[in-house]
Amino acid sequence: MAVINELIRSEADGTISFGNYLLDTKSKLSDFEHNGDLYKVKTFKEITKLERNGMFVYESVPGTAVTNLKVTDSTVEFLVEGTEDAQITLELEPETEYKVTINDTATDGMKTNLGGKLVLSVELGDGKNVDVKVEKL
Repeated sequence: MAVINELIRSEADGTISFGNYLLDTKSKLSDFEHNGDLYKVKTFKEITKLERNGMFVYESVPGTAVTNLKVTDSTVEFLVEGTEDAQITLELEPETEYKVTINDTATDGMKTNLGGKLVLSVELGDGKNVDVKVEKL
């Protein structure tokens, strides 16, 4: 896996990939159409953020590259890569419990706050990617 030089792209399997954590200056791309939705991405070494139809979807600090992001009513799945450990925030359903699996290691359950935000940390670096799956319980 590597950074997404075009900032965001559609994949053949119907997922999307986005983010470039190697950029020194903030770059953004708006109005990217995918499956009838409009996406906006902002990314560089300090932060990566994705919005769908004007609503928050994903944010990482520091910046990351995400491949094969798939969002359904009950799951969010993606691979993530970065130069150092990252804090990732996802927008999900408010006050709902989720099982979070990172590289085949699952949590007992994490609950979103009133705004639907779920915050997790991933250990990144050394060119490795991390498989993240969030499932509604």
